[in-house]
Amino acid sequence: MSLITVTHNSAETLRRCWGSSSLPEGVEWVVVDNASADASASVARELGAKVIEAGANLGFSAANNLGLDHAQGGFIGFVNPDVVVEFDELAGLAAVARERGALVAPQLLNADGTEQPNGRGFPLLISKVRHRLRGGDPTYLLRSDDGTPRAVCWVMGAALLGDRAVFERLGGWDDRFFLYYEDKDIGLRAWKAEVPVLLVPTARWKHGWARETTSLRWAPWRREIASMTKFYTRYPEFLIGKRASRRAHPLAAAGVYGDATRPGLVG
Repeated sequence: MSLITVTHNSAETLRRCWGSSSLPEGVEWVVVDNASADASASVARELGAKVIEAGANLGFSAANNLGLDHAQGGFIGFVNPDVVVEFDELAGLAAVARERGALVAPQLLNADGTEQPNGRGFPLLISKVRHRLRGGDPTYLLRSDDGTPRAVCWVMGAALLGDRAVFERLGGWDDRFFLYYEDKDIGLRAWKAEVPVLLVPTARWKHGWARETTSLRWAPWRREIASMTKFYTRYPEFLIGKRASRRAHPLAAAGVYGDATRPGLVG
């Protein structure tokens, strides 16, 4: 089993989130450092990681793929530096992923233990706008209400796990997305390939969730706008509305929203 983490000026975050426990036997941790100006690479080594120094800022997707190339495990987890991994829950996540042939994610939590909405529905532009302005859209922010795995369209890229063979069949992360929207894309491509995406609420990991576009700095917004343009150019149905989106993605619609098309995929 291999965990892959992409760092960029993440030294203090690594100490805070990865420094409190040792890696268990049988878990490899691969850190791809995107040309950090701080001690991210050396801190990761001190904490037991196999470190790949990229030499440049490759972006999130390309660095994840580089980590996958160097990882040895048959089960892979892509996990951000600001996530606290509950190692004793990895076996359960792997069991769900292999039983369902799925990509899986734990339920992410805020520092106070409240749930983060890391499971999401169709990324309609109108849903994203409403979420940013008001939040709380239950058709977009998805949770499991009964403690069982919940089919979602995509999950936040802070934690995504699955069999190596599944990630390789999907072609990994699309490195045309430098940062942002790559998690939506890989979720949609998974459903197209008949790979469900599941939120597993029995696994609960804390996540710092320091999204840069909550500030007024221009550089993060420029990256988000560039990725958003690429995404909605590729998936224009999410600009049109729900009906067009469900026609374009019938397997995801069936699994996530209970449409009649191929309901057995996540059964």
